[in-house]
Amino acid sequence: MRPLADLRILAIEQYGAGPFGSVHLADLGAEVIKIEDPATGGDVGRYVPPYQEGEDSLFFEVFNRNKRSLSLDLSTTDGRAVFEDLVRVSDAVYSNLRGDVPAKMGITYDDLKHLNPKIVCCALTGFGMTGPRASEPGYDYILQGLAGWMDITGEPSGPPTKSGLSLVDYSAGLVAVVSLLSGVHAARRDGIGMDCDVSLFDTALSMLTYPAIWNLNGDFEPQRTHHSAHPSLVPFQAFRTSDGWIVVACPKEKFWGRLAIAIRRPDLARDQRFATFTARNRHADVLVPMLDEVFSTRPSAEWLEMLRQEGVPCGPVNSVGAALADPQTSAREMVVETEHPRFGTVRQVRSPVRVGDDTPQYIRAPARHEDGEAIMSELLGYDQQRIADLGQAGAFGAMEA
Repeated sequence: MRPLADLRILAIEQYGAGPFGSVHLADLGAEVIKIEDPATGGDVGRYVPPYQEGEDSLFFEVFNRNKRSLSLDLSTTDGRAVFEDLVRVSDAVYSNLRGDVPAKMGITYDDLKHLNPKIVCCALTGFGMTGPRASEPGYDYILQGLAGWMDITGEPSGPPTKSGLSLVDYSAGLVAVVSLLSGVHAARRDGIGMDCDVSLFDTALSMLTYPAIWNLNGDFEPQRTHHSAHPSLVPFQAFRTSDGWIVVACPKEKFWGRLAIAIRRPDLARDQRFATFTARNRHADVLVPMLDEVFSTRPSAEWLEMLRQEGVPCGPVNSVGAALADPQTSAREMVVETEHPRFGTVRQVRSPVRVGDDTPQYIRAPARHEDGEAIMSELLGYDQQRIADLGQAGAFGAMEA
């Protein structure tokens, strides 16, 4: 038995945030049934370039492996009937839509509890299902700006800068999964389901962590820092070498002494201006230029070797390709392969979630409605005539007419 083999989720999801959360559940063995709207051609992620043809894209692949697809028009009486039958035999309804949409679609706990008292309805939205922004669409880039992330990212003299990755989306997807699993656990224990109201906004704010508590309880105003430096620990930043960039970190006092030895400047460790966290922070304007000058004298590989020999936390600033080719990537088996009828062998990164000795199996993302007939016959007991009648009635959209 896979860890989540007894979990069935109806996923009304799209793009990145929702699918990023549920793909980890699918990798762990949960049955994730993507309910795709035929009126829009299914999940919009199917059409994201580059590497996109027809209803297939590599963007869609990485978020939807190990899932099943059912094209279902929930605005029709017959489509809704199929959905409600699935609710009766499922553990959760998982969605990522605008905050006011779950209630309009009738996919909240109050809407569905008569079908299954233990159903968990997890809604991942831009701003949550309450508050003045509930009806606004929310996207990662917008949230990085709104939640203060961009204001503290980038060089002090440069413009506000977003992360190179959709970290609000991905973090919110994982938060939604924690909420969903907690809800299912409680529902199985107590026999009563619930709503889980998760948002990109809440997630982005919560990740402000220590800058937020410093701001809320003092006069700390977070600022952008030179070369991505830590706001208070020195040195803890990127340094330019003679041929690239490295990151060096001294998050414990012991590392500062080791760093001074590694860079052949033991005198720095004896200098009272740099003796403690507080002292180095106070004299960062003196210390950092000295370190900049030192690190500029050798190539990255030499510095990394010297630092590692002394046990100083450090690493290269890799390109994406270099990160994927790192020996640790291979040792951890972080790149896996699936076979796709259009793209052939597709290599992609695996889920970092590891549970016991379970080795996930990776199956390509489904074509739209690829599993529709099997889902309805296996889970709902529909016969061929019933499925054909639903198709004629438009339950699956024009593709099945």
